[in-house]
Amino acid sequence: MSMLWTIGAFTLVLLLLDAAPCFAEIKHVAIKQDDRPLIVFETFGFNTGGKVELNVSDVQVQNPKQGPAPDLSLMGFFLTTEDALLHVYTDPEQDPDQCILQNPAIKVLFLLREVQQAGAISKTYPVPEANEFTLFFENCQPEFAVTMNVRTAMYNLEGKNKAVKNYLPAGQTQLPVIHFVFSLVYLVLGGVWVYICVRHKETVHRIHILMGVLVFLKTLNLLAEAEDKMFIERTGTAHGWDIVFYVFGLLRGVMLFTVVILIGTGWSILKPFLQDKEKKVLMVVIPLQVLANIARAITDEKGPVTKDWITWKVIFLLLDMICCFAVLFPIVWSIKHLREASHTDGKAARNLVRLTLFVQYYIVVLSYIYFTRTLVYTLDTVIITAYQYRWFSYLSVELATLAFYTFTGFKFQPAVHNPYFVLDDEEDVGTAHDDLNDGDFDL
Repeated sequence: MSMLWTIGAFTLVLLLLDAAPCFAEIKHVAIKQDDRPLIVFETFGFNTGGKVELNVSDVQVQNPKQGPAPDLSLMGFFLTTEDALLHVYTDPEQDPDQCILQNPAIKVLFLLREVQQAGAISKTYPVPEANEFTLFFENCQPEFAVTMNVRTAMYNLEGKNKAVKNYLPAGQTQLPVIHFVFSLVYLVLGGVWVYICVRHKETVHRIHILMGVLVFLKTLNLLAEAEDKMFIERTGTAHGWDIVFYVFGLLRGVMLFTVVILIGTGWSILKPFLQDKEKKVLMVVIPLQVLANIARAITDEKGPVTKDWITWKVIFLLLDMICCFAVLFPIVWSIKHLREASHTDGKAARNLVRLTLFVQYYIVVLSYIYFTRTLVYTLDTVIITAYQYRWFSYLSVELATLAFYTFTGFKFQPAVHNPYFVLDDEEDVGTAHDDLNDGDFDL
């Protein structure tokens, strides 16, 4: 084992640990002809007395080059913390040619030679301490490919007699309650929005209807996520709620970006038509959002154990960031148009008010994107060092999202004599005439 391989493996480990999901429901994984030096299965936050169940069967080790037989004592499963693994790879006294399974700082569960002797292994291991551990499979002979069936289950024991299994990691057991409470909040918010629209129905535009649909999709998405995590917590499986969660998550994600783009263009509020460039943004963002949500579902369900997991994770992040920045363009175009109009059409006061609104909205959208895509990651990996408080990052995202929805609804609510939404007859006719000449049509 060369020093180059050691450094490369260590880099891969850190990347996987940073990106690995922490929901550790019962999982069945089929490994087929995999020659990766390290395979990450699950990361889980344990309380005192937590346990790991590991079942391994149908093990085959193949050498594509038809060389000598493998040494199965150099292949096996181990459990470790990120700090312990960091120490092993950075220890100057560590022999670069030594297999990590032979390091005393690593808690080895069993080696493949034990599986070969018994045919299959099914064991339960108590964790050595309350901490966040990751389950790995190490192959110190990367010239050999491994095939096997693996079942993993990680849980904490709760209740009076420590007889109740909790399959959610410590620090995330609060999530079912958090998601359920926020689903109720959005349900109330949706009811308030319906009341406002009914009360001011004469000034309700089509964008207001879409905003209401978005709030109710968010409600259903949170409710499905609460049920998903609740069933995982008690049974280790989602009982189909994960599918419902992904469906509503897809619809909510597409609707969110659509509403932000339409508001940013002033559609149905300042003008009843979309220009070609604004339609193109929608035609790009909506398919990308669909792909991003599909990629997210794949990364969540497969986990880091699959070979292409990192690829899907990168695709999801890339598509999500493209969508986030794409929604800013229509707002910038509206700001530019209003700034130019305030000097040319003789309605400087009204355009100045609208300009102020869109500048504020641009800042809020940018801040929301930055917080939910960047600051939360920093909060989760740097500031919140104790795994027991990981729930706080989820709470922060929901609070930021609620603040964003509330701001948007308050600023763009239907109201009589609202200077933001008044369509002058001459503006309406002029906009329609310009757009028809450009070949635009009503959305």
